[in-house]
Amino acid sequence: MASKEPEHEHREDQEPPAAEDEDTGAQVAPIVKLEEVAVSTGEENEDPILDLKSKLYRFDKEGNQWKERGAGTVKLLKHKETGKVRLVMRQSKTLKICANHLVLPTMTVQEHAGNDKSCLWHASDYADGELKDELFCIRFASVENCKTFMQMFQEVAESQKPKEENKDASDAAGQLEKLSFQEKAGEEKAVAKKEEKETKVDTEKADTEKKDGEPASST
Repeated sequence: MASKEPEHEHREDQEPPAAEDEDTGAQVAPIVKLEEVAVSTGEENEDPILDLKSKLYRFDKEGNQWKERGAGTVKLLKHKETGKVRLVMRQSKTLKICANHLVLPTMTVQEHAGNDKSCLWHASDYADGELKDELFCIRFASVENCKTFMQMFQEVAESQKPKEENKDASDAAGQLEKLSFQEKAGEEKAVAKKEEKETKVDTEKADTEKKDGEPASST
């Protein structure tokens, strides 16, 4: 009966094991050299004054329903030169812009009637590359963040009013205050004059009664 050759014994017809790769220290230059490319976000000349995580919705007029635009970070960015402020929101994963519009002095933000973590506003938005009148609803993780957003939004809208308009408003307030002061002074003067007249009438009446009460002199 033939004996079976042990598996661990080396056969002459078998190839020797391959030697491990040795590090020769040689450096191979890449076939294609990649250069760093500066990526522009369009926000280089702006300073962020608000940065909050949120979820944005837009109202679809045709479907008469709210549609989600994306979840990400909403920012209020103030331009370093012009002072204009715009609202920008990008989706967190794709960085796709889902809101992009200026905050104008005519804009107002309102609380959502059914959710105190949400608020609404109208805007002419440019997120899709063309101006569209949109009704937005934004929802935050907390009531505090929603209030912070609403307060900052309104402050920015007020600050965007022309200086002349603000000056006219201040002048009007000053004129009203001046008129109020003049009216008050006039009222006080009228009261004082009335009291003086009443005092004079009372004095004359007392003098008349005194004369009537004196006895007639004998001749």
